Amino acid sequence: MIMWSPKPDHPLRRMFAGITEQTFQCRLGVGDPHLIDYLSTLLTRFVHSDALHRLRNAQGKRLEEVVDMLLEAEELPAEGRTRREYHRHIGDFTLFWTGVYPEAVNRLRSALTKDFFIDYCEQGKRSYYIASTFEDDPYREEAPVLRRLSEEFELCAYGLNQVRHEWERNGRSAGMEPLIG
Repeated sequence: MIMWSPKPDHPLRRMFAGITEQTFQCRLGVGDPHLIDYLSTLLTRFVHSDALHRLRNAQGKRLEEVVDMLLEAEELPAEGRTRREYHRHIGDFTLFWTGVYPEAVNRLRSALTKDFFIDYCEQGKRSYYIASTFEDDPYREEAPVLRRLSEEFELCAYGLNQVRHEWERNGRSAGMEPLIG
C-alpha cells in the first residue's frame, strides 16, 4: 500500500501547485499553504489510476467502492497506521471525484453499486475527520490539514473543480489533450 509521493520539483506537481495556489488564493481567498500543498499533491498522485484505487482487501482484490473501503477500514485495529491511511484515502478519493469530476459521481453511485447508499461529501468529511484524530508523530503536521479538509470539504471540492477548469482552459489554449480523464 505504498503511496507515490512526487518530489516538489516534479513537473506535474509544479503545474498543479501553481494552478491550485492561484485558484485557492486569488479566486477563493484561501491562503493556507499546507492545504494548497496537500491538494496539489493529491492531484499529482491521482494522475496514476493505481493511486486512486490503491486500497486492497485482505484477499488482495482492489477496492473500487467507498463502502468496501469503509468495511475494510473497520476490520483494522483502531489505533493502527493502516486504519488512518484507509480513512485518509477515502477522504482523498471522495474529494477527488466530487471536486475534479463531479459528473462521474452519479455513475460511481449508481443503483447497481453499494455506493448508491452513501453521500460522498458526508463520507469524505467523516473519513478526513477520523484520519485527523491521529495526531502523534509522524502525523502531527498533517492532522490539522485533514481536519480542515473535513470541515471545509465542499469548499475544497469547489476549488478543485475550478482548478480542473483552469488546467483544461490552459491545455485547450496550448492545443493539448486533457491531462486527466
